[in-house]
Amino acid sequence: MNPLQQTAAMTATAPKVNFSMLRLSRSFLFYAALVLCLTFFITPVLWMVATAFKEPGEYVSSTPSFWPSSLTLEHFQALINDGFLKRLGNTVIVAFGATAASIMLGFMAAYALVRYQFPARLDIAFLLLVLIVKLMPPIVVAIPLYGLLKDIGLLDSLFGLVLVYQLYTLPFCIWMLLGFVRDVPLEIEEAAALDNANILQRLWHIVLPLCKPGLVATSIFTLILCWNEFPFALLFLQKPSSFTLPLYISNFITENETFWGQLMGIGLLSSIPVLLFAGFIQKHLIRGFSMGLK
Repeated sequence: MNPLQQTAAMTATAPKVNFSMLRLSRSFLFYAALVLCLTFFITPVLWMVATAFKEPGEYVSSTPSFWPSSLTLEHFQALINDGFLKRLGNTVIVAFGATAASIMLGFMAAYALVRYQFPARLDIAFLLLVLIVKLMPPIVVAIPLYGLLKDIGLLDSLFGLVLVYQLYTLPFCIWMLLGFVRDVPLEIEEAAALDNANILQRLWHIVLPLCKPGLVATSIFTLILCWNEFPFALLFLQKPSSFTLPLYISNFITENETFWGQLMGIGLLSSIPVLLFAGFIQKHLIRGFSMGLK
């Protein structure tokens, strides 16, 4: 038997690989890992929702159950009576106001850094300075900010807190939007300039629509950042009527007792506005990602 015949005989007698079974096993492992990850992340959320509707004696029982034996709305009623809606309104004003200001200023700063030439590499120095400010701990600038807000009469005010939040939301927006503005072709703006379009018209009709996915993604992250901010709100808000939700939530954890029912209820209610905002604008985010993949 020659070598070619030996090779053919060995190939014929070798065990055949069942590719369909191999693909099936890979799919099973993928979906098993996916279910495991979803279970890991969804279980705490389901526990929060279930605890928010439990009777007070049920979630402190020695044998707690996952689902409530009887549903109750007393925790939500207690939150409403305690001024939850007022704190929710304060948080909406501060978070959406700071997000809108950061997006507007960050977009204009990113456009200027991309389109204009700065002498002596001042644009690089500015970006490094912005990054350093973003990386600073909040406590470093707490005392000078406190004195500044007190001097201008904005201490313990929601507008003052919106201005303070720019300290770390604006650098984040500038760095996030920088790459999206760079992706806008300069030739399109030059063609519009030949048609006598001024800078504001080019920004509104060309750059802004093309950067919409970046603006949407940046606004979501900035809103979450402002919505959950605690240190600055603790330092610069003094009256309980001006408290935001993070400060209000901290009142339910005391040295003597933790009010689990109200804590889970406010956690559920406070997450709804952000989820609604993200769900409302997610189509723009998905559309932007799909355009980037083409």
